[in-house]
Amino acid sequence: MQILCDNVLYVDDSFEYSNDSSFLAEGLVDSTGVMEIVMYVQSAFGIVVDLHEVTPDHFDSINKLAAFIRSKRAVLAAS
Repeated sequence: MQILCDNVLYVDDSFEYSNDSSFLAEGLVDSTGVMEIVMYVQSAFGIVVDLHEVTPDHFDSINKLAAFIRSKRAVLAAS
């Protein structure tokens, strides 16, 4: 979460949103920010994010992002 606050969401440590808060609906991130999140996720977690996976279902809240990362890592671990 801290990396997102510092580099994408541009909020201080007092992040006052729940882990289910929508980045887009709350105005916390724009399309460029989504792409920054994608690049960070790929780099930090060693996963490949396909273009069709860049959707609000995967990249619009902390919980959605965490679930997406877990699912991608599970696929990697199984292969």
